[in-house]
Amino acid sequence: MPKNATPFHFSGSAASARPVEQYGRTWKPLAFLNIYRLGLAATFTVLLLVKSKPFYVGSLHPNLALSAMAIYLAFACVCTISIYRRWPGFELQTYLQLSVDVLAITVLMFASGGAASGVGMLLVVAIASGSIILAGTTAYLFAALAAIATLAEEFVAFATESFVPNYTQAGFLGATFFATALLAYVLAKRARESEELAAQRGVDLENLTQLNEHVIQRMQSGIVVVDSESRVRLMNESAWHLLGMPTVRDRARIDEIAPELGQQLHRWRENFGYPIQSFRALPTGTELIPRFTRLGSPSAPGTLIFLEDATMLAQQAQQMKLASLGRLTASIAHEVRNPLGAISHAGQLLSESPQLDSADKRLTEIIRNQSRRVNGIIENVLQLSRREQSNPQPIDLRQWLESFVQEFTLVQRVDGREIEININPANTVIHIDPTQLQQVLTNLCENALRHSTNSPNTPKVELRGGITRESGGPYLDVIDHGSGISHENVEHIFEPFFTTEATGSGLGLYIARELCEINRARLHYVPLATRGACFRINFATVPSQ
Repeated sequence: MPKNATPFHFSGSAASARPVEQYGRTWKPLAFLNIYRLGLAATFTVLLLVKSKPFYVGSLHPNLALSAMAIYLAFACVCTISIYRRWPGFELQTYLQLSVDVLAITVLMFASGGAASGVGMLLVVAIASGSIILAGTTAYLFAALAAIATLAEEFVAFATESFVPNYTQAGFLGATFFATALLAYVLAKRARESEELAAQRGVDLENLTQLNEHVIQRMQSGIVVVDSESRVRLMNESAWHLLGMPTVRDRARIDEIAPELGQQLHRWRENFGYPIQSFRALPTGTELIPRFTRLGSPSAPGTLIFLEDATMLAQQAQQMKLASLGRLTASIAHEVRNPLGAISHAGQLLSESPQLDSADKRLTEIIRNQSRRVNGIIENVLQLSRREQSNPQPIDLRQWLESFVQEFTLVQRVDGREIEININPANTVIHIDPTQLQQVLTNLCENALRHSTNSPNTPKVELRGGITRESGGPYLDVIDHGSGISHENVEHIFEPFFTTEATGSGLGLYIARELCEINRARLHYVPLATRGACFRINFATVPSQ
C-alpha cells in the first residue's frame, strides 16, 4: 500500500552519478550537430545537382564541389548510425566528425572561390560546436586546424592559379575561428557549471523528498492527504493500519475508505469550528482521533488529516492516573491499613472469648470477612498503582496459551480439559507484555470458571483466537457457558468497584482493561447469541518496519 519504493540516496552519490549524466548530455549535442551536417550536405548536393542560378557555391569547380558534398552527405548518414549505436567511442567520433567538417567545408570553399566567397563562415558552426561538446582547451585544436586549412587552400589556389588568393581575408577568418572557439568555450564552461549545480540541487531535492517520504511513512501518527474532491493522494503506513488496512484503489475517495472520517471531513470543511469527534474505522478497531489542516491554494484546497490512536493518548492519561493513584494509595496504606489490621485482630480475639453466644460469634465473623474484603480492595488498588510500564514482545499465541493453561489449571486445581484452546491460524503472533497478559487472562479465566455451568461434552472455558476479518489484527476471546451479563450491567462492568457479587471488589475487569490499554490492546464485551459471556481482546497491530 504506502509507497516507499525508490532507494534512498545521499548527496554524495551525485558525484558518482555525474559522469553518467554528462555522458548522456554530450551525445545529444553531437546528434544535433550531425542533423545540421545532414541538412547542410543535402542542401548543397541538391543545389549543385539542379544548378540553380544565381548560385555562387562551387561556381569555380562545380564537379569538385558536388563530389565533396556527396561524400559529405554519405559521411553524415554513417555518423547517424554510429551516434545511435554509440560506437566507436564518443571522443573518437567527435574528433573524426569535426575533422571531416573542416575538410569538406574547406574543399567547398576552394571550389567556390576561396576565403572571399564567404563559404568559410560555415566553419564557425563546426568550431563553436566543438568548443561546446569538448571540454578544456581541446576546442582550440579545431580552430587552429580550420585556420591552417583556410591558409592552405589559398596557397593551393595560388599554386594552381585557380583564383587570386586573399591572404588578408584568410587571416581575418582564422582570427574569427579563434575568437569563436574562445567565446564558445567560456559559454560552454558556464553552461556546464550551471548544469552540474542544477544536477546537484536536483539530487539534493530528491534526497529531501525521499527523506520526507521516509519520515512520513515511519511516523506513528496516521497521515492522509486528500484533494478538494476528497480523493486520497497520500496515505502512510500507520494510517493504513489504523483504518483497518483497506483496499485503496487509485484516486479513491476518503468516504469509500472510512465513511465516518469522510463525514467529519465534510462537516469540518463547512465549518472549521466543528468539534472533532473520535471514531472507529471498524467495529472492533481502535478508537481514532482525527485532526484536519488545510493545504494548497484557496482555489483548489487540499486537506491534511492526522489520525491519532486514542489508546496512545489513553496510555499517557493512564500513566498520570497511576501516578496520582499511587500517591493516594500510599496515604490509604498508612491511614486505613493499620486501623483495619487492629479491627481485624480485635475481632479475632473477641471471637475466641468463651462468654460469646453464637449470635455474637456470627457478628465477629462478619467483622473478619469484611476486614479481609477491605484489605483485598487495598491490595488491588496498591497493585494497580505500582503497575510498571509495559514491555511488549512478539508472542506465539497458541504456544503461550498452552503454557498458561497448564500453569493455571495446576494452581486453580481444575481439570485441564475444562479449558479449550482454538487458534486459527495456529501461527498467530501478538505483541504484548507476557506478564501483564497473564494477569489479564488469569482474571478473565477465574471469572469464566466461576460463572460457567457444567455441560456434557463441553468445556467450561473456551480460548478462541486468530485474525479478525474486519481489521486483519489478532484477537483472543475468553468464552464461558454461564448465564451471561444482563443488558443493564454491560455498560458498567468495566467501572471500578462495580460488582454484582457480595464478596467481589469490583476491580478485576477494571484492572484487566487498564492493562490492555497500556499495551495498546482493547478489552471489550461481545454479546453472544447463545448463553454465556465473551470477553474479547483486540491486540495492537504492529506495522511492518
